[in-house]
Amino acid sequence: MRARPQVCEALLFALALQTGVCYGIKWLALSKTPAALALNQTQHCKQLEGLVSAQVQLCRSNLELMHTIVRAAREVTKACRRAFADMRWNCSSIELAPNYLLDLERGTRESAFVYALSAAAISHAIARACTSGDLPGCSCGPVPGEPPGPGNRWGGCADNLSYGLLMGAKFSDAPMKVKKTGSQANKLMRLHNSEVGRQALRASLETKCKCHGVSGSCSIRTCWKGLQELRDVAADLKTRYLSATKVVHRPMGTRKHLVPKDLDIRPVKDSELVYLQSSPDFCMKNEKVGSHGTQDRQCNKTSNGSDSCDLMCCGRGYNPYTDRVVERCRCKYHWCCYVTCHSCERTVERYVCK
Repeated sequence: MRARPQVCEALLFALALQTGVCYGIKWLALSKTPAALALNQTQHCKQLEGLVSAQVQLCRSNLELMHTIVRAAREVTKACRRAFADMRWNCSSIELAPNYLLDLERGTRESAFVYALSAAAISHAIARACTSGDLPGCSCGPVPGEPPGPGNRWGGCADNLSYGLLMGAKFSDAPMKVKKTGSQANKLMRLHNSEVGRQALRASLETKCKCHGVSGSCSIRTCWKGLQELRDVAADLKTRYLSATKVVHRPMGTRKHLVPKDLDIRPVKDSELVYLQSSPDFCMKNEKVGSHGTQDRQCNKTSNGSDSCDLMCCGRGYNPYTDRVVERCRCKYHWCCYVTCHSCERTVERYVCK
């Protein structure tokens, strides 16, 4: 007797879930940690959702870090949603943590981006927390060995990138080092993409300066090493997402490695995001593949980019509607020192996908 198509489809779906499961980014569920949970006692660590046992142990031994890591989880969600707001896949499924759909459970291009961003965000948050004095275990980053340049001097408080990278990697990579969780190919892919995220964070470290001098003459500048904002790191990683390389897991010498599927004559570059499985076009809603579809998504009628109505709506067309927007207008400065404004209302035309 032949199996029913629905049964076969359900079995394949269950198998895909089983083979793709990895706990690597389930810690992003920390973004939902209630404010009432003080996180000042080690027994609180067991109440945190989405952590593997190694992360619970890290929580107990580094309890002072947990508020920063919770903040990092929230920043990942915001940065991902902002970076992909103009695309069919808009990162909305990240808010389902820790119970993701297949767009983030499988080795997709989208999961590659989220793993990279998550690794960058946790190190970014810890490095910044050292600078602001929020963590007792670290302080400002080291003073650079090279001279700061003519008219400049090293000072201020540098972001402690080395400590951020060390502690961030310990926490975010811990799930991928647990035995019997997902395939080896998925683990290698996720560890690689996490390191790409940290590499992007290293690349964002720049010299920042503040002027000093009589009447703002800027005769001397105090400089320090500071990280760019996480949204800038996310923009860099989005560029890498758009040019990500599909890979396969195959023997090279005595071990299996990830190699480009269509260019397996070269190893994977340390700077490129990689993925194992192709994604759907995300045009239609299909939770079995992690697609929310684009029906009722807002589009831009005059754009030629990914947010254009042609691309966003996948050729289905769009519906116009009018919206009333209230804005501040006719603002006036009063001496000294406040501003008064009127409220003005205008009608704008918007478009949503059919």
